[in-house]
Amino acid sequence: MGEINTTVDLCGTKLANPVIPASGTFGYGYEFAELYDIDMLGTFSFKGTTKDARFGNPTPRIAECSAGMINAVGLQNPGVEAVINEELPKLERCFHKPVMANVSGFSIDEYTYVCEKLDACPQVGFIEVNISCPNVHGGGMAFGTNASAAEEVTRAVKSVTTKPIIIKLSPNVTDITEIAKACESGGADAVSLINTLLGMRIDLKTKKPVLKNIKGGFSGSAVFPVALRMVYDIYEAVSIPIIGMGGISSAEDVIEMMLAGAAAVQVGAMNLVNPFICKEIIEELPMVMKKYGINNLNEITGGAH
Repeated sequence: MGEINTTVDLCGTKLANPVIPASGTFGYGYEFAELYDIDMLGTFSFKGTTKDARFGNPTPRIAECSAGMINAVGLQNPGVEAVINEELPKLERCFHKPVMANVSGFSIDEYTYVCEKLDACPQVGFIEVNISCPNVHGGGMAFGTNASAAEEVTRAVKSVTTKPIIIKLSPNVTDITEIAKACESGGADAVSLINTLLGMRIDLKTKKPVLKNIKGGFSGSAVFPVALRMVYDIYEAVSIPIIGMGGISSAEDVIEMMLAGAAAVQVGAMNLVNPFICKEIIEELPMVMKKYGINNLNEITGGAH
């Protein structure tokens, strides 16, 4: 065995490792910086940011499940101006790598407005665009459930940005490969998937839904096989890089996701269960690579095909 190399390339940027905390599970980073040196991460995707401040959905907005959780937080964030003026300066003190901005919008204009603002920030290295938001001008259907809408958002944000655009895909569709292809046609530099599955719980005492919103996004280890299958399918359908996520909780899961086709991975729900999970996965990666005879992580992407 030669030297173990955990570095990966993502849209032309070299990451020390493929481990990226997922948006909405890592805040704006600095809270986790009090627990460990977050510079060890490949990068991280910060909290979903919208044009205006959002209070989020009414509570209760979290429901527990046996192998995961359901959230209906509703994109609570202080709005793009506050993120740029308040959150990013705080982050600059503890994270010294290009960060992944995560953007949500309820119209094409909102997406382009927020992306253009964040694109101008030197700290931002990548822009991840969450297209699982309802299109308020399109009858409330999520942009990510319709191939032409997904392509339209992609094309629009690409026209106002210079940084790599990563489109985050919803799994709540008939054929996710069709959406991925549409994003690639629109000029996406990469896709990330999966966003949460749609789920709900009912409280047996009240006989009513647990979440005030009724439904929410289901994530956690239970969704891993679904995410893996979707990454595998998309790898066969497009030629742009894929960031795989959904239920990742170990270094073994990272390698499995990369073999399915991912160039890098995101860890979501597990950060809420164990705030040190990304640190632990990064520390375990070289040993797990050695165990399975892998020298270079960059070379295993799509290896299972």
